[in-house]
Amino acid sequence: MTSEIIKRMFDACYQAKRIRDMLPPLPEGVRASFIHYLDVIRSLERQGIRVKVSDISYAMELPRPGVTRTVKEMEEKGYLKKLASEKDGRVIYITITQKGLELSQKYDEQYFNSLLPYMEEITDEDAECMIQTVEKFYQIMCERRILDNER
Repeated sequence: MTSEIIKRMFDACYQAKRIRDMLPPLPEGVRASFIHYLDVIRSLERQGIRVKVSDISYAMELPRPGVTRTVKEMEEKGYLKKLASEKDGRVIYITITQKGLELSQKYDEQYFNSLLPYMEEITDEDAECMIQTVEKFYQIMCERRILDNER
């Protein structure tokens, strides 16, 4: 790999951010991270997991305090609900409310399904390669940040 290719990878990330900025506007007070959280929670629930903050933190590779803050904000806005475990009141489960489900469906499922006809030129293999490359690139940059902070 050359420094020119690394620069082009960063340029592609910038373009990816610009693409993400083309998503439909969100309702007042809703951040893009809310949609991502709802998607992660729905995915975990489909796997039969009763979702806790720690599950979201692990799945999104984010620190728990930040996840806790976002979950609290989403709960205050009515998108999530916290439920104490019947067996151990210290264990708190996170569920999506009807309002949260409607938000998720509108800004996730409906929008992305509407893009399907435009994405025919991109094969599933190309998409998977892009996803894997971005994930590796992100992991490398995270590890580099940790090493830089230790110096």
